Amino acid sequence: MEQILNSSNIPLLLLMVTVVVLMIWLVRLELKWKRFLQGKEAKESEHLILETLETVKQTDKVNEEITQHLIKVEERLRRSVQHVKTIRFNPFADQGGNQSFVTAFLDEKGNGAVLSSLYSRDKVSVYAKPIVNRQSEYELTEEEKAALH
Repeated sequence: MEQILNSSNIPLLLLMVTVVVLMIWLVRLELKWKRFLQGKEAKESEHLILETLETVKQTDKVNEEITQHLIKVEERLRRSVQHVKTIRFNPFADQGGNQSFVTAFLDEKGNGAVLSSLYSRDKVSVYAKPIVNRQSEYELTEEEKAALH
């Protein structure tokens, strides 16, 4: 026993233990492989693997199409109206109620238009002002400013 544990024999002993462990691992792998292929021929397994690969390729293609579609939808969504706010008010303290109103229609970046309707007993006036980045080159009333935010 002392000869076996001799320091010169330790590398050989480690090599033998490694070989035994690898053989056990190989036998287990072989058993798993046989169980996987149990009752099937190699051609059937190959066909199954090729079929699975084709399905993966098709899935990747559909995934890419969906991704491209979502990118287009996101671009369109950024340009669509996302902020709509209406404020009713009475511009003439001596007449009627809150029949006048301001409505803002803005996209994601704050671009769009603000529509104002001023109601009086004898007429209704409607105004539209373009909005860029929640601001207009035309002077905005307090109600119009409030509708933008």
